Amino acid sequence: QGQLVQSGGGLVQPGGALRLSCVASGFGVDYYSVAWFRQAPGREREGVSCIGGTSGLTYYKESVKGRFTISRDNAKNTVYLQMNSLKSEDTAVYYCAAKEDLCSLYISAYEFWGQGTQVTVSS
Repeated sequence: QGQLVQSGGGLVQPGGALRLSCVASGFGVDYYSVAWFRQAPGREREGVSCIGGTSGLTYYKESVKGRFTISRDNAKNTVYLQMNSLKSEDTAVYYCAAKEDLCSLYISAYEFWGQGTQVTVSS
């Protein structure tokens, strides 16, 4: 059975940086696509970034392009989300999720989910 365990997150000032980690077990991140979603209070969960399993292609929500970077370490079976130049609107609970084949915008397409981690950007 697959599992995703997240770490990272916390409180940071505007302009600061954080790195989220998502460790997979039961499947390989070099085969499954892994995405990061976020959900702010009172808002729907939205896709932030994704890295394709076999392709390694990366995708980003327009508002995070140039600030966030998704990457993976196949040896550690881990996917990262480096978040720089953070803004207050980035405040949300962040989730990693995995699915076979290609990245998808559809939440229901993802088979495995991490437990979520809070990111708060505030002065």
